[in-house]
Amino acid sequence: MQKLEVFGATKLKGQIKISGSKNASLPILAATLLSKKKINLKNVPKVRDIETMLTLLRSLGSKVNSKKNQLIINNSKQKKNFASYNLVKTMRAGILVLGPLLAKYSSAKVSLPGGCAIGTRPIDIHLKALSKLGVKYKINQGYVIANAPKGLKGNKIHFKKISVGATENLIIAASLAKGTTLLTNCAIEPEIKDLVDFLNNMGCKIRWISKRTIKIIGVKEVKEITHSVMFDRIEAGTYLVAAAITQGNLIIQNIIPDIIKTEIKILKKLGSKIIIKKNEVQIIGNKKIKNIKIKTAPYPGFPTDLQAQIMVLLCKSTKNSIIQEDIFENRFMHVAELNRMGAKILTNGNKAIIKGNINFAPAELMATDLRASVSLILAALTANGKSIINRIYHLDRGYENIEKKLKKVGAKIKRVS
Repeated sequence: MQKLEVFGATKLKGQIKISGSKNASLPILAATLLSKKKINLKNVPKVRDIETMLTLLRSLGSKVNSKKNQLIINNSKQKKNFASYNLVKTMRAGILVLGPLLAKYSSAKVSLPGGCAIGTRPIDIHLKALSKLGVKYKINQGYVIANAPKGLKGNKIHFKKISVGATENLIIAASLAKGTTLLTNCAIEPEIKDLVDFLNNMGCKIRWISKRTIKIIGVKEVKEITHSVMFDRIEAGTYLVAAAITQGNLIIQNIIPDIIKTEIKILKKLGSKIIIKKNEVQIIGNKKIKNIKIKTAPYPGFPTDLQAQIMVLLCKSTKNSIIQEDIFENRFMHVAELNRMGAKILTNGNKAIIKGNINFAPAELMATDLRASVSLILAALTANGKSIINRIYHLDRGYENIEKKLKKVGAKIKRVS
């Protein structure tokens, strides 16, 4: 099994080009099922979750050709509506094929999703919303078995809780539903707006009519298009933290700074110097890191996917800091490993109290989920000596060429078997 060796105490300097967004690519790939024509996608990252989704699409009958970061998907012969457990178990985004399959065939059988063990991800929000479009469903032996006897029909749907996945599933499903659908209390993550742009380019009729309200007029068919996926804001945030924690000087390229203004604001508060340009950000880390209290929240709040990374930085702050995790109830699994490196972090329910002024010591470590794995790399980059990170298959689910990118800016890191 592969692992990473990280030799720390290095200041990162140089330029890093951010890849396309995994979290935007996955719902867009699911949405390609609506089409019977060719879809050309550019700027798609080469990460394991994308490969899993492509394998799932192929199992459903899609023809997929890939070249570097470009995909050409042809669904002219796509006829299956069964997504098996073996393909969905490692990735929660697999449930996103439910909406387009129901829109296209009025029936689907899709395995309940898997993914990182960072908390429950109930799909009841998806199912209750779909039922308002005319879907009847049952869960049997780990599968959602759903059908819409009269096809999908538009309706007014209010999400009781903001849910990224449910918002995406309903937008995709309602795009081919008869009549008009009004979705309220929607998630507004940039990746959702990228999905809406993609669908509108295909000929769908989707419009934001207020901050969290979407109006969708169903169409009968969609057209052939080319679409370039947005940048990965979580990857960008991770490298911003990497510069801050190593007192480095990095230029983060291929981004839209306004999309990550919350993260930039917090890093400025913590003491980093940040220079914003049109499609890039320069960050210069400060030796003195201030303390802060952070709550994770749906966009435009601070993202839960950067909670582990910012926690590592706060271990270096001058005073104690607090992180309140309000999205997932089991997302502090990296704490035990960070404490093994010398951190002093106490957790109480959904709160973590982080003692500052910590010098990380090198150690052999175990990654527990995607974002926890990269937080261990960040800590190891500051430790004076060699750290070993095991189970890096978690890391490969969401970061493209992370060793190459870090090596290019001065990190001493290598993958070993």
